[in-house]
Amino acid sequence: MADPESTTAPDSVPEEAQAKTQVDETAAKLNNLTLRIWPPTQRTRDAVINRLIQTLSTQSVLSKRYGTVPEDEATVAAKSIEEEAFSVAGASFSEDDDGIEILQLYSKEISKRMLDTVKARAAAAAADSGEAGVDSSNGGPVSGEEISSSTVKAEA
Repeated sequence: MADPESTTAPDSVPEEAQAKTQVDETAAKLNNLTLRIWPPTQRTRDAVINRLIQTLSTQSVLSKRYGTVPEDEATVAAKSIEEEAFSVAGASFSEDDDGIEILQLYSKEISKRMLDTVKARAAAAAADSGEAGVDSSNGGPVSGEEISSSTVKAEA
């Protein structure tokens, strides 16, 4: 009877060579693989818009200072913010870029535009309500002046 090790040894050599060839081919494919993070997929852009809507329309650090935005307004604003930021960042993109700097610009533009939107909305709301006692630097009453409905009624 033949030794089992002697019969498997010749067969294992071609298998090892084949496995090494597969590893080499995979390594070559990975070396040619480039990962690009710009432009983001539509799914990613939609996720950004949904997160903007949530941030603008629900309680957050931003809403504590500037107030919440109704969801229908937040939806329109979020789409506009994302589209404008995407356009600005896209204009800066070059094929030689890996996209990291562009993605940072996109993120900064979104943050800047979101802040501009809530500040403008808060200023417009303050102007519409005619509250002269609102300090525009912090969005609240001027120090020393408390404006409430009971104070206004008492003065009337």
